[in-house]
Amino acid sequence: MSTMPDMRSRFGFHSQPFTREFATRFSLDFFDEALTALVRAVEQRGSVALVAPAGTGKTALLRALVAALPEARYRCHYVKVTGLSKRDMCREIAQSCGAQPAGSYPVLVRRLQERFESAAAQDGVRPVLILDEAQDLRADVLDMLRILTNFEMDSRLVLSVVLAGQPLLGQMLRRGPHEAIARRLCHVASLRLLSREESQRYIAHRCAIAGATAVPFDPAAQDAIFELTHGNLRAIDQIAGKAIEIANDSGVTVVDANHVVQARRVLYP
Repeated sequence: MSTMPDMRSRFGFHSQPFTREFATRFSLDFFDEALTALVRAVEQRGSVALVAPAGTGKTALLRALVAALPEARYRCHYVKVTGLSKRDMCREIAQSCGAQPAGSYPVLVRRLQERFESAAAQDGVRPVLILDEAQDLRADVLDMLRILTNFEMDSRLVLSVVLAGQPLLGQMLRRGPHEAIARRLCHVASLRLLSREESQRYIAHRCAIAGATAVPFDPAAQDAIFELTHGNLRAIDQIAGKAIEIANDSGVTVVDANHVVQARRVLYP
């Protein structure tokens, strides 16, 4: 049986505060700086990379990037990367942008380029290809992107590529074999873990957006969340969400450090 009605009355929520389905924008200087740089680079017809540890807001930043690019001028295509061959990756990209996903590898590359050129010339929109989890790109597929972005002997900027991935992506781009791809990037943005103060502000923000007029976590609980998560956004959501459930089941109106510890044990036994 759901405890949500009790949580609403006890903590003043109108929504579950720490769920990924509940979209919320939390302003951080380093997040906003990364977003501004990525938007500027795409507006200048460039390709970029976003390197961020898991749980630091990479997907949220990609969503913000798409939202910041007007649909009247940009057409964004999103592909979540797996360890595919060049041909299969071309098929995934073709599927995302509405091109015919059939034929040999050279044919697929040509069709993709024709599709992107058509979008720019006939539809008047700039294609943007977002490759998420790009640290899983095979070396030959990463090199294939150099060919995919080469239009008219590299004299035209038609397609912007956004490579987004975990720190391994940054290591890949610094290796000799991939210098040609790295040189095509006009900006590499990064995200980091939250500080203690940022973690506290994030918890307060999530609670306020969910309807609470006061933060239902005492200072010791907020400190415990930071110590256990090291400022990882995803981990904060998980532990804070479980801790507030435990506090609710206990019939109290304030989450303390013991509830946080219990949440940690339940989530990571």
